[in-house]
Amino acid sequence: MHAYIQVVTTTGNRQDAEKIAGMLVDRKLAGCVQIISSVMSIYRWKGHIETAEECQCVIKSRKDLYGAIEAVIKSMHPYETPEIIALPIIAGSRDYLEWLENGLIEGSSSEPH
Repeated sequence: MHAYIQVVTTTGNRQDAEKIAGMLVDRKLAGCVQIISSVMSIYRWKGHIETAEECQCVIKSRKDLYGAIEAVIKSMHPYETPEIIALPIIAGSRDYLEWLENGLIEGSSSEPH
């Protein structure tokens, strides 16, 4: 069984989130991207505490595709330092994971196009 992951990133608006999600699914780097609108982020940036309303993208994929996913996000993201973190999927429905696998590119040498 492959190692599956969820990658999380946030964007400043829904349009950016949809562009990134669409590119990842189109390139078969993600089987599914869920966009959660209106999450409140409080963080320290350049010495100041900031507050921002953002959209969160939850990207379902395989661990071997992480590098390509990160490259696509960085190439499209307007933030200077976007959040890009990966979490392991430690268990999941066999049917769902088979569906996910069928939506991803084959192999482990996945470079962005």
